[in-house]
Amino acid sequence: MRVEDLSQDLHRPYEDVMAMLLGTFFVALGVTFYTHAVLLTGSTAGLALLLSYMTSSITGWGFGVYFFAINLPFYYLAVKRMGWSFTLRTFAAIGLVSLFSELTQGWVQFAKVPSLYAALMGGALMGIGMLMLFRHRTSLGGINILALYLQDKHGLRAGYVQLAIDGVILLIALTQLPLDRVGYSVLGALTLNLIIALNHKPGRYIGVS
Repeated sequence: MRVEDLSQDLHRPYEDVMAMLLGTFFVALGVTFYTHAVLLTGSTAGLALLLSYMTSSITGWGFGVYFFAINLPFYYLAVKRMGWSFTLRTFAAIGLVSLFSELTQGWVQFAKVPSLYAALMGGALMGIGMLMLFRHRTSLGGINILALYLQDKHGLRAGYVQLAIDGVILLIALTQLPLDRVGYSVLGALTLNLIIALNHKPGRYIGVS
């Protein structure tokens, strides 16, 4: 049986809203684990974390400000390739992650979190959150938009595309972070992207928003 022969189950508006709120909150909580342990992830989130580590003592800006700003140029590609509905959802998701990540820093305080646990739990939380967003036709901008576009048009799994690009960003991080932090970050990136790669395959999930 072909995928196109299966009936598609439309998501209801409240389901989209719930998925966006929970997905972005999971991602923000994962980012909180990473910032506490001074770890890095890939995509625009990784760049935002790296900039916050390098400049927070000067500018006072945290992850949320950088994450929102870095994603601004990618909205053109989102509109051109994915449409206005997808772009507006993505804009809202990025805004919520930026907001939740700043708020969560004050809501959640860690007395002690081992770096290995922070990498695995943070990566898992972000992967689950992103999976929820992907399944409701939403992304977190930047490289995620490119990964989803390549999957939709060429059948390349979004998780594997993301994994390759994350590897490049983590290599750059070697010049800014201690080697052990980069190693833990790699484990977190593997956890995040394997969750997406194993659960977000073309044709497996046919819910439509």
